[in-house]
Amino acid sequence: MLRAAFRLTALLLIPVGLYLYFIPPDVARLLGVSPLWLARVLGGLLLAWGTFQVAAAQRPDGAKVGGLAGGNLLMVATLLPAVMRSGEAMPALLRAVLLGLCLLLGALALSAILSYASGGARGR
Repeated sequence: MLRAAFRLTALLLIPVGLYLYFIPPDVARLLGVSPLWLARVLGGLLLAWGTFQVAAAQRPDGAKVGGLAGGNLLMVATLLPAVMRSGEAMPALLRAVLLGLCLLLGALALSAILSYASGGARGR
């Protein structure tokens, strides 16, 4: 379960990071992202974080589990207040996707912590 938490997080972050890194200017304007380099920096960071998760899944230890859980919970802490505050202004589908993303990231962080605490990374 611990390795699955790492791999599922990577499976989420790598495509989002690639999309944001190569985001077309028209889509960025439609989303209200300005300046464009901010979206590309975010894409690069998410891509790097996702590839780290792939590598960390090979030999999870306490520091890597802490990084996974901390990173996921920080993303939830960033997204959730923004969605709750501006939820009325955004389309219902986007709000549902972002809330689902928060739920998934939180569940992956919790499963990684519980799997590691129950001995899931020992002996590997």
